[in-house]
Amino acid sequence: MANRGEIAVRVMRTCREMGIKTVAVFSDADRTSMHVRYSDEAVHIGPPLSSDSYLNIDKIIEAAKQTNADAIHPGYGFLSENAEFSDRCKKEGITFIGPSADSISQMGDKITARKTIIKAGVPVVPGTMDPIEKEEDAVTKINEIGLPVMIKASAGGGGKGMRLVNAEKEIIPSIRAAKSEAKAAFGNDAVYIEKYISSPHHIEFQVLADKFGNVIHLFERECSVQRRHQKVIEETPSPLMTPEVRNEMGNHAVAVAKAAKYEGAGTIEFIVDDNLNYYFLEMNTRLQVEHPITERVVGIDLVKEQINIANGLELTYKQEDLSQNGHAIECRIYAEDPDNNFIPSPGKILHITEPLGFGVRHDGYVYEGYEIPHYYDPLISKLIVWGKTREEAIARMRRSLFSYKITGVKTSIKFLERIMSVPDFVDGNYNTHFIEKNRKILNQGDKCKGDCKAMAIIAAFVDYEQKLSKVAPKSDNQNSNSSWKLNNRRKNMVRF
Repeated sequence: MANRGEIAVRVMRTCREMGIKTVAVFSDADRTSMHVRYSDEAVHIGPPLSSDSYLNIDKIIEAAKQTNADAIHPGYGFLSENAEFSDRCKKEGITFIGPSADSISQMGDKITARKTIIKAGVPVVPGTMDPIEKEEDAVTKINEIGLPVMIKASAGGGGKGMRLVNAEKEIIPSIRAAKSEAKAAFGNDAVYIEKYISSPHHIEFQVLADKFGNVIHLFERECSVQRRHQKVIEETPSPLMTPEVRNEMGNHAVAVAKAAKYEGAGTIEFIVDDNLNYYFLEMNTRLQVEHPITERVVGIDLVKEQINIANGLELTYKQEDLSQNGHAIECRIYAEDPDNNFIPSPGKILHITEPLGFGVRHDGYVYEGYEIPHYYDPLISKLIVWGKTREEAIARMRRSLFSYKITGVKTSIKFLERIMSVPDFVDGNYNTHFIEKNRKILNQGDKCKGDCKAMAIIAAFVDYEQKLSKVAPKSDNQNSNSSWKLNNRRKNMVRF
């Protein structure tokens, strides 16, 4: 398992069900991590920095050879979309549980992907087909397309190397900033131009493709609740979609996978406007963070399918066999402080109470006493709920977030809980501007502190006393409500 954290544990769970032994790799910072504890074997691969451990291809390959592993699952992030890593596994005779290096390269470069998709007849956002070479040419092209536009890194992802341009004076500074950020993040400063959709909805389709040319889609996920271009909450089905558009987009998602000669699990991302006009955005050639909501609604273990496909097995599902059952929502729980500009909050977990109950799934990796390292992404868990309807799923998520307690570090739990009550979200009337639009509501924080909480306790105590005073004393042989029993209850009340 060439990864860490919750995704490593999640993949290992399916492997254990399938009778497959697993090997964890870990850095110095992850010696006590849950994925190391859960695996059958574990191999140390270096210092905490990702470049010296989880991104070091030589060390990952050596760990696989050392333990006689015959396959590597990359999870998401790190080396999961690295064509060189996929190719290296093939050369070493190790099965890479994912697509070929050619597919990764073709779809990983957004400019190349756009060209491929256009040939497949899938609509794309109007923009340039080649990297920006000269700034003056970019100004001319943007004036042709019309403002606003997005400057985007060709090799990018996660919101890096992206700049929104609203005015002509912003064009050249935005291009330079995007190129600089792209170079630092991806080692590639190529950027291109796309028309900006003013009310964008981010909708993606899950696909599975085997080695025999069979491709199916597992419907859509709505991913428009975002902060800094990163997803915060996902749900399926999308409240925006109609059956007709869902079917059309699903067919186009399958066409994308076929055009890329894709194998494995992948995700086709679309941008959709308020009128349900949609355009191809990009393809993620890996397992998505939000895959559990698709699993819950469709009833298929995507990791199991990934492993079976990599093992040369044919898909056992046909498109007509699949349907969406109920509604699922996922909240990403981060170790960060929402009241302080979401600054990461690494540290020791002092206490954790995970939410339980019908329709609740929790994919995490932390435990009491575990110290979250500051070297990696602050995602610590994913909370997934299912309901027969969207309304039931929202109510269940609200209850689950209320029950979820972590002390020792700051988390985004309360911030997510507030989202569940925002009218725009409850009504399903939102796009990628949701958090910005509702910032005042979401940034209220926990205003009931100090004296406010004390007053709440006092009010509850007075109310309880009043109720007790209305209870008529019974005879001594009915001890349940005798005077001494009532007095004893008062003594056991919370004191402050």
